[in-house]
Amino acid sequence: MRLCGVIRTAAHPPHREEYIMFEFPYIIELLSPKQSAGNNLQRLLDRFAKRYSQTLDMGCGISVPDNPMGKLRMSLVECLERCGLQVDSERVVMNLNTFHRKDELDALLEKAAAAGIRNLLIVRGDGGPELPRLDVQSIGGKHSVATSIDLIRYINTAWPDQFITGAAFNPYKSFGFEMSHFEKKVEAGARFVITQPLICHEPLIDNLRKFDVFVVIEAWMSANIELFYKSIGQDTEEYTIPFDPLKNLEELHRSYPEDCVYLAMVDFNRDLRSYLPRLSW
Repeated sequence: MRLCGVIRTAAHPPHREEYIMFEFPYIIELLSPKQSAGNNLQRLLDRFAKRYSQTLDMGCGISVPDNPMGKLRMSLVECLERCGLQVDSERVVMNLNTFHRKDELDALLEKAAAAGIRNLLIVRGDGGPELPRLDVQSIGGKHSVATSIDLIRYINTAWPDQFITGAAFNPYKSFGFEMSHFEKKVEAGARFVITQPLICHEPLIDNLRKFDVFVVIEAWMSANIELFYKSIGQDTEEYTIPFDPLKNLEELHRSYPEDCVYLAMVDFNRDLRSYLPRLSW
């Protein structure tokens, strides 16, 4: 059973060699402490460090969101520095969005490179009143608002061969628009994709494989289905039965037996090995 992907040179510049990505069953989302944590900051950093080490010890990858839902949080590189954590360059994914000043963006990339971070998930981001908008012209964009495409292209131009950039895919948007948008992300240099959380099998995902990028399927691991719909920008739908994230994960494993799975909203208070079936492989 394949749990890794080989990205071939045909779809990318010829000087890039083949490489293998994500040779593990899960990427677990790990939230960093909020910048407003105050006196609780050290406790939250200790918790972050414990979960970071726990995830790597289980043989999984780690993804740290960049100010999710528009709320200010410490960056991955800040947490690494404050906690004295080492980077596994193959298993750590740093998220980066377009809500940064240009100087802040470059500083984050400098520190990420120095720390040994290679995998970057590039998203436009949620925005918010506390977050600055990236000047699109400062990264070579041509429109009025910086997009993930602009940011992917900038990073691959300014940092050639330093980072492996990935993109998001939202199957809940208009199919024609989202596929065209994703194709531009690949043209800008995206070499892996992480989907929005899926509820059971999503036929549109099969269309991503023609781009020769490594596909990661996202699973929603919380029973809070209302927050799920908020995260994908849709109104809550009515369910006749409560949403069961473990049954949904089982269905995703059946539908996508060869794909790495991104786990959002994991409950670290539970024994993860008891309900993540692929950890026993």
